[in-house]
Amino acid sequence: MISGDVPATVFDLVEGAPGSPVVLHVPHGSRALTAEARRGLRLDEAQLTRELDLLTDAHTREIAERAAARAATTPWTFANAFSRLVVDPERFPDDTEEMARAGMAAVYTRTAHGEVLRDDDPARDAWLLDTHYRPYAEGMAALVDRRLAALGRVVILDVHSYQTEPLPYELHADGPRPEICLGVDDFHTPPWLLAAARETLPNTQVNTPFAGTYVPLRHYRKEPAVSALMVEIRRDTYMTEPGGPPHDGLHEIVTRLAALVDAVAA
Repeated sequence: MISGDVPATVFDLVEGAPGSPVVLHVPHGSRALTAEARRGLRLDEAQLTRELDLLTDAHTREIAERAAARAATTPWTFANAFSRLVVDPERFPDDTEEMARAGMAAVYTRTAHGEVLRDDDPARDAWLLDTHYRPYAEGMAALVDRRLAALGRVVILDVHSYQTEPLPYELHADGPRPEICLGVDDFHTPPWLLAAARETLPNTQVNTPFAGTYVPLRHYRKEPAVSALMVEIRRDTYMTEPGGPPHDGLHEIVTRLAALVDAVAA
């Protein structure tokens, strides 16, 4: 029976302007791990640091917060307080598809290179889902509900980054790797949202090397007033890979993302 300490909150919410329908979602920007998530890891500290370098969407929290501050109408920001090595909030909880077969369902058991990250443990996985995954999902869904009640629409901009060179866990890595990958969903990404992203963001392509976007399960394929777009930023455009500091390109990304926020909030 797992009985570790449960964090007070698994997400950070920064309130935006009452009139903003935009939510900047940052699910993979943290490197923080809990004691329970560390327990059973097969990596030593050097290996763990390397894995966090590869899988953390470094500086995306800073990008989102700086873009929010720059926008004419401040969007809401919802960010994961913990690393995706605790749980990945963007996986389905009962995923049996490709990423689950790669050992990267909601609770990862394999590394970015397909090596063993932690042993299989259904009790641990259930505990992590109950204490991290579900509270996170409920928090995001509740925020979307509140924005829908206030304004009648929500626009989720799902902020990610990816390595210049493909990692072995990527199952569809043979396509182009543009400066900005726009992940779209045929239900939740209307043409005007995609057009706004193409107008404000540099050198974009759609659904390559990653596809789709995040919408809370409560609203997924049910609520057309929830629009969503994934913004995947190639890391060499703003930082030193794999997990180093940002460079001058970060300012350009912030400026462009703020312009997108303003365009879709209008």
